[in-house]
Amino acid sequence: MIYVCIPSYNEAPTIGLLLWKIRQVFAGFQREYQLLVLDDGSTDATREVLERYTRVLPLSVIRHEQRRGYARSVERLLRESVERTDRPKRDCAILMHADFAHGPHFIPDLVRRIESGADIVVAQAKLEGEPSRLRRWARRLAPVLLRGVVNVPGVSDSISGFAVFRLVTLRNAFRSAPSLLSTDGWAANAELYARTSRHARRVETISAIERGDLRQRDSRVNYWEEALSVWASRHTLRRVSASGSTVDSTAAREPSRQAEAASPS
Repeated sequence: MIYVCIPSYNEAPTIGLLLWKIRQVFAGFQREYQLLVLDDGSTDATREVLERYTRVLPLSVIRHEQRRGYARSVERLLRESVERTDRPKRDCAILMHADFAHGPHFIPDLVRRIESGADIVVAQAKLEGEPSRLRRWARRLAPVLLRGVVNVPGVSDSISGFAVFRLVTLRNAFRSAPSLLSTDGWAANAELYARTSRHARRVETISAIERGDLRQRDSRVNYWEEALSVWASRHTLRRVSASGSTVDSTAAREPSRQAEAASPS
């Protein structure tokens, strides 16, 4: 089973179309899958849109009645996937955004890496379609701020929010810590990789495109505030990373392959 985990807040204009495009991907990529969407206290029509799609898709919706933030949403989704599986060594969970920043057409490449023996695969992003030069610079700067702080073999884009995890890796990470994430936003992604990679035998990456022009609303992310938050989280992340990793450096990832970016329709 592949659990596609999507944290969502006020994404009524895009979440339905995203779910349908994921369905189209799996129509041509024959794997058993389950969609898990967490509605983090949305105040728009997200609830109503998701309700309609539960009738036609393998979709489960989890709700926070009040907004609790990205990190708590991610942790709850990943815990849910671990609790549901009866085959943690085989099943996996994909984490992706709800605003079309992450293209569903990259899912098969992520899953094939898991099927080939990886335990974590991170989609390292090239940002495209973002009209703001300042945002582009902030997105490129944030991972640089964590060099030498978050040490995950082969992963240079430690703030990517698009990745897949073998569920036994997540299960062992949850067992080792009562709470997996103590930071939020971009820093939470880096913390997630730092905490889970120590339970992974092999970490790999693929190259992917992160779109900044397909969302149907203005970005809620202040990129410079996020970059400053990453800088402020360095001490916490250094402590997390320093607690050790069991990744086998001799089984390092294969060189990243540039994934083909299909034109959005």
